[in-house]
Amino acid sequence: MNLKRKRFNCNGFRLAGLTAAAMVAIALAACGGGSGAKASQTAAKVNKEEITVHQINYVLQRQPNLKKEQVEPASRQILERLIDQELLVQKAQDLKLDRDPRVVQQIETAKREIIARAYAERLGEKATKPSNEEISKYFNDNPALFTERRIYNVQELNIEARPEQLDEIRARLNDAKTLTDFVEYLKSNDIKFVGTQSVRAAEQVAAGSLKVLSQMKDGQHAAAPSPNGLMVIYLAGSRLQPVTLEQARPAIEGFLLGQRRMQLITQDVKTLRDNAKIEYVGKFAEAAASSPTPTPALTPDPVTEPASSATGLDNSTISKGLGIK
Repeated sequence: MNLKRKRFNCNGFRLAGLTAAAMVAIALAACGGGSGAKASQTAAKVNKEEITVHQINYVLQRQPNLKKEQVEPASRQILERLIDQELLVQKAQDLKLDRDPRVVQQIETAKREIIARAYAERLGEKATKPSNEEISKYFNDNPALFTERRIYNVQELNIEARPEQLDEIRARLNDAKTLTDFVEYLKSNDIKFVGTQSVRAAEQVAAGSLKVLSQMKDGQHAAAPSPNGLMVIYLAGSRLQPVTLEQARPAIEGFLLGQRRMQLITQDVKTLRDNAKIEYVGKFAEAAASSPTPTPALTPDPVTEPASSATGLDNSTISKGLGIK
């Protein structure tokens, strides 16, 4: 969570957009008692090292939907984990593990990732929120997720077969009166397969699969090639459970905003590449000459808001349904 700095005092302050946990934690750090600033920021001492309130606050701020009454017990639990962590760090340093080349490489890699992500997040803050018209358009353009949203009872068969067997398997599938009949055919011909069954809401289905599944009626099947043979999807049943625009609005807004952030970052990376001098060396030079530059694989972070108790629909699950993991 990115927290923008606000001016406040201990007699009364407002921090827009923060969870109750973050508000209480920051208030503790800013308004804590004690004879000096140093005393108010120290939560524990482990040998000669200190664990501060700021460290606890940082972990608290990463806990979504923490209620006010949960902050104090959560803070104590976090402190105990930080103490354990500090003991391990001290022991590792005694053994000079922090100088191990593999550890140094991991630290440098993590540092680079953190700095790069910080820049991407700052750039993403420039994205503008979608308008009501844009949200309504997305809602209307995706009925399978909203007005025609269904809960699907899906049975899947992952069939292992050689290419020359596929035509006959497809023909048998189309001729079978029930899925059980088709399964018996597979068994009697020693064709290996793995069967699974699941119940999924529309937003829990990948975008490509939902496009097919939403057009199927109960009792119908669909088949598609797989790396090892054939994947069969059978719609055992479904029930309609639509979502209104108002229920879906937060999730749609979060998704569209995430898309805009991703577009800004992708364009900026392209500009940086165009203006940089990049020279591939050795075998990487040969690979770069024979293949185009890949598009950066950037995805918006899921928006963590509570699911609607009526629909079970939240921003994260809608994002999954739209192909964002």
